[in-house]
Amino acid sequence: MLNSLREEPNDALSFFRQLKESGFKHDIQTYMAMIRTFCYWGMNMKLDSLFLEVINSRKECLGFEVNDLFEELVEGLNAEGPNSLVRALDALVKAYASLRMFDEAIDILFQTKRFGFGLSVLSCNYLMNRLVECGKVDMAVAVYKQLKRISVIPNVYTYGIVIKALCRKGNLEEAVGVFEEMEKAGETPNEFTYSTYIEGLCSYGRSVVAYELLRAWKGVNVPLDVYAYTAVIRGFVNEKKLQQAEMALLDMEEQGIVPDAFSYGAVINGYCNMGNISKALSLHDKMETRGIKSNCVIVSSILQCLCKNGKACDAVDQFSSFKKKGIFLDEVAYNGVIDALCKLGRFEEAEKLLDEMKDKRMTPDVVHYTTLINGYCLHGKVLDALDLFKEMKEKGLKPDVITYNVLAGGFSRNGLVKEALHLLDHMKGQRLTPTTVTHNVIIEGLCIGGYVEEAEIFFNSLENKSVENYAAMVNGYCELGNTKDAYELFVGLSKEGVLIKRKSRLKLLSSLCLEGEYGKALKLFEIVLSLGDFTCNIMYSKLIASLCSAGDMKRARWVFDNMVWRGLTPDVVIYTMMLNGYCRVNSLQNALYLFDDMKKSGISPDIITYTVMLDGHSKNLKRDRLSSDTRRSIGEKRDPSVFWSEMKEMELTADVICYTVLIDSHCKSDNIDDAIRLFTEMIDRGLEPDSVTYTALICGYCKQGHVERAKDLVNEMWRKGLQPDSCTISALHHGIIRAKKLHLRH
Repeated sequence: MLNSLREEPNDALSFFRQLKESGFKHDIQTYMAMIRTFCYWGMNMKLDSLFLEVINSRKECLGFEVNDLFEELVEGLNAEGPNSLVRALDALVKAYASLRMFDEAIDILFQTKRFGFGLSVLSCNYLMNRLVECGKVDMAVAVYKQLKRISVIPNVYTYGIVIKALCRKGNLEEAVGVFEEMEKAGETPNEFTYSTYIEGLCSYGRSVVAYELLRAWKGVNVPLDVYAYTAVIRGFVNEKKLQQAEMALLDMEEQGIVPDAFSYGAVINGYCNMGNISKALSLHDKMETRGIKSNCVIVSSILQCLCKNGKACDAVDQFSSFKKKGIFLDEVAYNGVIDALCKLGRFEEAEKLLDEMKDKRMTPDVVHYTTLINGYCLHGKVLDALDLFKEMKEKGLKPDVITYNVLAGGFSRNGLVKEALHLLDHMKGQRLTPTTVTHNVIIEGLCIGGYVEEAEIFFNSLENKSVENYAAMVNGYCELGNTKDAYELFVGLSKEGVLIKRKSRLKLLSSLCLEGEYGKALKLFEIVLSLGDFTCNIMYSKLIASLCSAGDMKRARWVFDNMVWRGLTPDVVIYTMMLNGYCRVNSLQNALYLFDDMKKSGISPDIITYTVMLDGHSKNLKRDRLSSDTRRSIGEKRDPSVFWSEMKEMELTADVICYTVLIDSHCKSDNIDDAIRLFTEMIDRGLEPDSVTYTALICGYCKQGHVERAKDLVNEMWRKGLQPDSCTISALHHGIIRAKKLHLRH
């Protein structure tokens, strides 16, 4: 019957299925009848599905082994010719490969060759690609080498898959060798092979090399598509080189390749991860103006970034805007806006969104309910959180450890110790084990709520205290402002050779510095170094910043030198903090020595560094004029014009603050003409002077007796909507009095 229906493949399949559903047990011959029909009509997807069904069925259900079917296929090929059933062998290899049964797929592949039938390069490619995607790159390369030995001719995609495999292994030089193999074989690389190699370079942090190669290839008309550029963009984003990522995006457009949502999305996501939401939104607007439709992945990233940056209200507005534009919003996007509404205390709207999701055939899951429960807890609405917790269970959703942690934290912050402990017992009853995180949220929650004694009792009740539990107690003390107990606990642990996690150490260090306990902060620093952790740049940075702010440059320099001695390189931020510290305590010579050392170390000063040095020289000049002792070391001063020239050489563009410092410096040096020139230059460059800039020039005018010009500037400030402050008015007042005195003398 099945053979007679070969000309009607859909009827044959329907008959085959009806028989099976009615309890008929198909054998090898009935399956072969369907296989012949599918091969005859080229119904490859149906063929794939049939083999998956056979492989997934047990022998007891089928009455035969898959290998028996393979032997029947081979017999059929011998009898009917190679063109009749070759598709079936390809489908069998693909079915095994798709189920990750790679040994069986390889066995079928090479058995086919041993029986004298030609291997399809397409099935070989499918198998190799599946191996690569499943992380079995060595096996993929081995299959490729074996194929070459048995004279299977690779096509351009075979070579591309091998390049991908070698790149995944990090064998980038060997991957270049594959291009040479292609050249010898007379095979021309296509977009896939080129893009694969570029992606491989990017995955190993060599995006700069990949971009240079991409541009070089593009220059000689090598075929490159949007995927290659997107790979480079993603590479730059992963390396946190977002400016280069944007440059690649712009270059892509200039080369006539239209970026897609994935290209823009990579950069937008990068800015969101860096917390630069304004840049992310600007790029998103640019994408939409180019007619590129946004997607739920991009908008979810934006919404999450807004929430993390404390812009919950903006997140809600953006969500509404995205919805009006018709952008599909998935469960992740809805969770982002629910989180935002919870932060704003707009719980009714948040719950309405759960209903809206249901209307759109999206099912709110544990994550959505946990977000809402967390919102209630953070606003002290613990009973509402508990009601939602019960509702969640009634709807058949099983709370996970995170849900319990959120609720335990809410109970603790509100001093509900018994309820928190009862929740732990309830967790155990649900076969969920309270984790260290669970214990920590209770400890820190009690401390945040001001229940330190209860926190200590709970902490002491823990039988097997982990380092993380001790860290939670240190965090809790710091939250309460009880740095004394936090420090004592830290020191006690360190005597036993125990070092709490880095985040908690930094929290304690910050608290000590805020309270001016620099001696204890340095002691903490020394303990951390003695216990072997000297790689934390943030620790050095925090301590140097605090000591510089306190004017304790001797200790700040000791920390700085310690950092260098241990092989760590201070960055431009740390150098700038040190320079600013020296300038503030009028130690300009030390600032100059360090500034020169910075450049010798290969650290390029930025605009902020130069502004600090210019400001230091300006204030030093004022002190010189006020001081009766004008004796200075020859090396202590440097003409500000030297800094200005260096900035221009480095193509650093001065901002409003930098111009203000220079204008102030010239005014104090009685170089009013240079000050006016800089003031005009900054306006010509499109920079708007602020009230501090105006005040600096007004003081300069008054000092030179140009009171009318000073008055004109004050009037200009008013016209621009800038409010002259007490310093501005005082400068003008003293200028007018001085002018009157001079007039009376004459």
